[in-house]
Amino acid sequence: MLFNSVQYLIFLPTIVLLFWLSPRAVKLPLLLVASYIFYASWNPPFVLLIIGLTMFNFFWGKFLAKATTHRKKIFTWGIIANIATLATFKYANFFLGTVASAVHIVTKQTPDFTLNIILPLGISFFVFEFIHYLFEVNKGGKPVDSFVHFALFAAFFPTQIAGPIKRYDDFMKQMTDTNPFKLEYFDEGIPLIVMGLAKKLLLADNLAILVQMGFSTPGAYGAPELWLFTYAFAFQIYFDFCAYTDIARGSAMLFGYHIPINFNMPYVAANISDFWHRWHISLSTWLRDYLFIPMGGSRVANWKVNRNILITFALGGLWHGASWSFVIWGIFHGLCLVAHREFVALKARLPNLEVLWKSGFWHYFSIFMTFNAVCIGDVFFRIQDSKAAFAAVKKMLLFSPIYTADEAHHFFIAKETLPIIVPVTVTMVALLFLANLPLSKLIKDKAFDKVPPFIKGAFCAVLIIAMVVLIPTTSAPFVYFQF
Repeated sequence: MLFNSVQYLIFLPTIVLLFWLSPRAVKLPLLLVASYIFYASWNPPFVLLIIGLTMFNFFWGKFLAKATTHRKKIFTWGIIANIATLATFKYANFFLGTVASAVHIVTKQTPDFTLNIILPLGISFFVFEFIHYLFEVNKGGKPVDSFVHFALFAAFFPTQIAGPIKRYDDFMKQMTDTNPFKLEYFDEGIPLIVMGLAKKLLLADNLAILVQMGFSTPGAYGAPELWLFTYAFAFQIYFDFCAYTDIARGSAMLFGYHIPINFNMPYVAANISDFWHRWHISLSTWLRDYLFIPMGGSRVANWKVNRNILITFALGGLWHGASWSFVIWGIFHGLCLVAHREFVALKARLPNLEVLWKSGFWHYFSIFMTFNAVCIGDVFFRIQDSKAAFAAVKKMLLFSPIYTADEAHHFFIAKETLPIIVPVTVTMVALLFLANLPLSKLIKDKAFDKVPPFIKGAFCAVLIIAMVVLIPTTSAPFVYFQF
């Protein structure tokens, strides 16, 4: 059941109505059952997986909290059980494929070790929430007493497929608070849902058509075309994932729940560190708290800090998918962060250039360089064949060839494609430019919340009409559903 499906547009209002009409004692069990129905709509047997993991972590957390001896071992085995479950479903074929490739190098034969395993939707997200829970209990946090509360923490249907990754103490507090019905929930939630759908259907899905055309055969295009496709993908994945988060936040708000903001204008980041404070915030903070810091974080020697960054982002890349391209993408971002750290240290040794570092020119130049560095990494994120991705990046960086020899695939020279390339290019440049204007501050300060209700309603109505008229014939699944 996709957020942009007719089924969800029927399911959500039905559950919201039942939720607010039910007595308090029934609200959370109702929401839990609805969440399991939502998950079962994809593949019913896999509901047993999320229920089984929930029961394990619920009782293991209580066992861990009561342990007076061997606490570290109990905690470690709990983490191993969660990681082993994730690895079995998500990485078994990846590791077996790697072994098969190694066998081929030695014997020149390629054995088929592939297992018939289906990747459960959202497993990366709810497993990370369980790991977070065990970490916090191990540090002295109070385990959850109510199984319904704990189960809903992981299964809450607005966030169960693609996050944001919730923190249990924040979500539990909201479930235990008295939450009376307020019209403000709908005043905030419905515009978020409408804007999320608009980002998905009007922007992400239309850009996806251009991206698919280019990256299905990246070797057929020259450098300018590849840069265009890469910029298009950067905006596609941003609008796609930001749309999911908006719909998730809006859906949760209809029940009176606040879930974390996951994006904060990432493409106005002036360095790669700032980018990761703005992009997929719930994941980057999770990696910081439960991977980077436990390895020593930044409290160790400089070379160890850089090592910790690289390991964290290599594993963060692998979390995104069972492919070497995702690992390369993660390592690339890790290297960018290491380079940024070293550059910050270098700037501190060059006080004579402080005027330059604080100038408006340097700020906007840094935004430009950061955005393009992120786009280069996006090539590996989008093209799963790592050799093809490296070849594409080589073309882009060397800006060669300027044009493609094969006119059958030549994107720029075909006159019939000009109506596509011109508006797409202008739109992307305009969006990037507008994001740097004071308008971005108005959005960040939630100025939209102060707009009179009738203007909000008119704005949402315009978006709905635009979606009805301009949506593509097919809508792609949300990109992060595969993770």
